[in-house]
Amino acid sequence: MTPAEDCWIGVDESGKGDYFGPLVIAAVCVDTHVAQLLRGSGVRDSKTLSDRTIAGLAPDITGLCRTSVVAIGPAKYNEIYGKLKNLNKLLGWGHARAIENVLEAGCPATMALSDQFGDERFIKDALMKKGRSIRLEQRHRAEEDVAVAAASIVARWEFVRRLERLSGEAGITLPNGASALVEAAAKRLVRDRGSDALSAFAKVHFKTTAKILAG
Repeated sequence: MTPAEDCWIGVDESGKGDYFGPLVIAAVCVDTHVAQLLRGSGVRDSKTLSDRTIAGLAPDITGLCRTSVVAIGPAKYNEIYGKLKNLNKLLGWGHARAIENVLEAGCPATMALSDQFGDERFIKDALMKKGRSIRLEQRHRAEEDVAVAAASIVARWEFVRRLERLSGEAGITLPNGASALVEAAAKRLVRDRGSDALSAFAKVHFKTTAKILAG
């Protein structure tokens, strides 16, 4: 690693707007040399890439960089959300945990960068000893930074893999997003397994739940 001032952490999440599947937060530690390599390999915001491209890039990122992935499955997500009643607080905890993990792994960064999703105190208040020693910056379109873009790719890769495993457990394909296909899958899940099954596969505070159960 290069000196700390040339090293920073990018943090991003996947699954926040998806009814089915986990919420995944990833942190990636980069230095200026690695950042150049990542840009050269095509690393950019995961929303501009196909899942196939993401699956090819993510192992390269985890091979080059110290990374941390915090994955909150639907059951745990629903439990935590039920207590906090605030998605930004949950995101702040996940971001802080991912930052802390990558620092514990030896990342010498003095700064962490994330997308702007709420008051930065949601992250700062959740940081522990190591995390409180670094500067936290939240920025609109933070994915333009290669470290945050790399984190978005790692988070999306983990989300897709976990959603596939959940589909296997459910016995049906659980689509991503929050669309008519998602509603159809949720209706089938309720028909086959009962309404209580939703909490094991979906984020039940979404309006989709009330819509499905009312129907």
